[in-house]
Order: sequence, then C-alpha cells, then structure tokens
Amino acid sequence: MKPASMSDYRERARRRLPPMFFEYIDGGSYAEETLRRNVRDLESIALRQRVMRDMSKVDLSTTLFGQTLAMPVALAPVGMAGMYASRGEVQAARAAAGAGIPFCLSTVGVCSIEEVAAAGTPPWFQLYMLKDRGYMRELIARARDAGCPVLVFTVDLPVPGARYRDVRSGFTGLSGIPAALNTVWQGATHPAWSWDLFAHGRPHTLGNVQAAVGGGRRVNDFLGWIARNFDRSVTWKDLDFVRETWDGPIVIKGVLDPDDARDAVRAGAQGLVVSNHGGRQLDGVSSSIAALPRIADAVGGDLELLMDGGVRSGLDVLKALALGARACLVGRPWAWALGAGGEPMVSRMLGVLRSELTTAMILTGCAQAASASTELLDVAAP
Repeated sequence: MKPASMSDYRERARRRLPPMFFEYIDGGSYAEETLRRNVRDLESIALRQRVMRDMSKVDLSTTLFGQTLAMPVALAPVGMAGMYASRGEVQAARAAAGAGIPFCLSTVGVCSIEEVAAAGTPPWFQLYMLKDRGYMRELIARARDAGCPVLVFTVDLPVPGARYRDVRSGFTGLSGIPAALNTVWQGATHPAWSWDLFAHGRPHTLGNVQAAVGGGRRVNDFLGWIARNFDRSVTWKDLDFVRETWDGPIVIKGVLDPDDARDAVRAGAQGLVVSNHGGRQLDGVSSSIAALPRIADAVGGDLELLMDGGVRSGLDVLKALALGARACLVGRPWAWALGAGGEPMVSRMLGVLRSELTTAMILTGCAQAASASTELLDVAAP
C-alpha cells in the first residue's frame, strides 16, 4: 500500500525502525499532553469553504529572509536523522531542495554542516546555547563558511524534558553491556534498517560536535556531551555573543509567550518560531497554534513569524498561515518519511503536503498563500 497521509508514513517508520529510534522521533515529554494538544488544536480549527471563485491560478510561494520558497514550509531540525536512514540529513536536504524549500540541520545531526552543504543547497543551521562558548563560536563560523543562510537559535532547551518513551525503549537509562545488548537485539530484529545503516550509513557520530567530544564513538557519547553542555544561565544578552560571529538572519525557536516574543524583537532577531519543541519539553503548556495568534498580534509586524508543532497536513499549514505565520516548520512528518524509506519517501511526503495545501487553498478561495488571513477560518464553527 502506498502511503497517502502522514499517519501512513508514521506507520511505515514504526515497522521499519528499531523501537528506540522510532520512539525517539514519535514521543513527547511526561504524559505527552502537549504533544496531543498540538495536533488536536489544529484539528479543531474549521476552515471557511468558499465556492464559485476563479481559482485557475494558485500561488503557494512565499519569501523568507530573502529566499523564495516554493511553498510555505521548511523541514524543521530533527536530531540524529542519520540514524533513521543512511546519511539521513543529506537525504532529507536533497528532498527539500527538490521541493524548493529549506532544510534546517540540527546541531545534533549525524551528518555535519559541511557534508550537508556539499550535497547541494546549504542548510539553515540550528544551534543551542552551549556552555562551551568557544566551540559554539567554531560551529557558527563553520555554518557561515559553508554558506548557511539562516541561523536558528533554539531557546527552549536549557535542560531536556523527561521523555518516558526513551527510557522504556532503552534509548536512555542503559549503559555498558545492557545498552549494547539492547542495541544489538533491536538491530537484529529490524534487518532492513540494519543493512542500510551499517552498510551505507557510517560513521554513526554527531558530525557537528565530533571534535569537541573527542574520543566518543557511539551516539550516546555525543548525547552525554550535549546534555552536560546545555546552559541554564542563558539570557537575551547572550545573543550579543552570537552576533559577534554571525551577521546573517537569526531566528529564535521555542517561544510561546508574547512577552518573550517582544524580548526577541528587542534582542534583534529577524525571525521567530512559535514552538513548544514538538511537545518534547514542558508538558501541559499551550499548543503552538493556540499561542500563534497572541504572538502574531504582539510582534507579527516586526519580524518573520513561523510556527511548528502538530502540522500533519497541508490543511494545517493553511490554518497556521491564516493565524499569522509566514510558514510552518515540519518535523515529525519528514522524520517518519525518512525512516519509512529515505529520500524518495521524504520527496513523496512533501508532494502530498503540497497537494493538500493546494486543494485547501482552492476550496477556501485563497489564491495566494502569502496573503492568507483569518478570512479563511469559520469562526462560527463549534
């Protein structure tokens, strides 16, 4: 059966990937209420169907930070994508380039900035504020030298949220022989994934932080270094440090509160991602789509506004545009598609997303994605 919806890609990924990697993609923090809320709140928004309008021409394109996007979507940073398919970040970046949209590379990607940039279009680069400021400076310089056009600075992870699925699957909480046996068993029971990853996907390190970790050889060695280097003392003043090395657009990712959004504007950010980290940090907070209108009212005219969290269709993208976003970052759907079958599946998934968005625009009478507004929403719907 060919995958038709995002849930189909999810199911294919669930079957193909070892549980420890599928649950890492799929799960949220604590009871996962925010993870569910992200999806549920988007589903509850009703579009306003319109008829008898000339929709022979529909324009999905938009402009962000001087780049023209074929549709208002970018691939969000997803950690360790190179463990879902061989050299996964490169495969996803090629699919994004083929669809005419940006790919954002995670700090904790298996493939390095240089490897992804060499494969085609230089990615946006996502960065955490680390205690090791010297290594941060090196990472920013590498992103600049590789031609990365945008720096996405994630601010909602001073400490990782409690992710129970990762403990249950053995992704975290195990060490030594138990950890090794768990990995071997899960790999042996998923032979197609193992062949792809171990025959074609080496090395299994985190390319952007390899030099800092030194002798680390396993993914968990790198994750331990990252966890120890999250900086709880970071403030808006620390953006001055980033600006010393980076002179391109800075996008702040992980804001849910209008006051924080105003602080981002005052700190000189050019973009903002309304995000709760996909429900992977503080559980019980607002969904991204619920927070979006408040932030759009507060700062929508001062910077480029994006949203991520819960987007599962092109209809969801249109709803976010109607509520003030210029574009959506999509995370889990591309990770599921990559885990389901690599670059071809990511390309197919993006085609589905584009088709769904086109149909939604036609049936709501929206000829241009860039001009979407609340006029597209049925505010009287229950």
